[in-house]
Amino acid sequence: MNKKLLLALSGGVDSSVSAELLIKRGYFVSGVVMLMSDGQEKTAALAREASRQLGIRLYELDLRKEFKSTIIDYFISEYLAGRTPSPCVKCNPEIKFKQLLSLAESEGFDYIATGHYARVQRIGRAYRLAVARDLSKDQSYMLAGLDGSVLSRLVLPLGELTKSEVRELAKSTGLSSWDAPDSQENCFIPSGDYREYISQHAKASPPGDIISPEGSVCGRHSGIYSYTIGQRKGLGVALGRPAFVSKIDPENALVYLSYDKKTTDRVRLQSFRESYPGAVSQGMSCLCRLRSTGKLLKAKLSLLEEGGAELLLDSPTPSVSSGQAGVVYSVDDIPAVLGMGTVEDIQS
Repeated sequence: MNKKLLLALSGGVDSSVSAELLIKRGYFVSGVVMLMSDGQEKTAALAREASRQLGIRLYELDLRKEFKSTIIDYFISEYLAGRTPSPCVKCNPEIKFKQLLSLAESEGFDYIATGHYARVQRIGRAYRLAVARDLSKDQSYMLAGLDGSVLSRLVLPLGELTKSEVRELAKSTGLSSWDAPDSQENCFIPSGDYREYISQHAKASPPGDIISPEGSVCGRHSGIYSYTIGQRKGLGVALGRPAFVSKIDPENALVYLSYDKKTTDRVRLQSFRESYPGAVSQGMSCLCRLRSTGKLLKAKLSLLEEGGAELLLDSPTPSVSSGQAGVVYSVDDIPAVLGMGTVEDIQS
């Protein structure tokens, strides 16, 4: 008897090719499209068309209420507090995969699957997430919060494929999504302009001063949410030479600039948790990723008494805004997620 599998289906090329591959492997596949916010009618329509083309059943979940209270409110509040959130890292364990697994269990599915670029490894009795073969598309950072209860039932058919191979497979099998554009980072912001989104959906953010590298007021801003640490473009001031955001003071609505892009070789992580028991140890060598599109950086890990962790980087890196996820990886040939936390305020 074929194993039943529930696939998160968006109608895009990645999830559609995943369905094709899983069906060929002998799984009995059904799809589910999850509506996270208003404006995703196109996603639902594409998923319906994909399920029709693939010949599979499609479930539809309306998660807009849960997504609003858990992700959108968090996203806006973090920016208004001068931090840079990681909405996908939070959404995957708390909304998407939680709902995916719940539906699978209630409907009698053996496994769940998505079109993410990552791999699942089994180490003894533990399961862990590893990077994709195509590092340029690797999404292990976004999935770093998934625990063993999810990973033990998760199938990621694209982990060993490159994006170009996925598109070629889609084209060769006649899928209409073969040349569809890649999905955007924030699914709930169709325009891609998070600043405009916050200005339309949040309470008024107080304007404030922009402070030059010399310490004087050099301009005004309409809200600190428009700025992130290390930002160079769109500052709204002209100083005659490039300048970068070096500090954000949310209490006084101040944005500080520097002529030099700040770097750091130490990063502290709040609420650090290992991916499975024994995954990390004091003083171990590791790799880390401090932003979704960041490179894997060499570091040493120190565990702190208060439940946090500190990464001592082998080489300085541009400072990362507080609020971002910091993900720790193994130094194996195929790096795997060992733990994660939230970057503390490292502005100076």
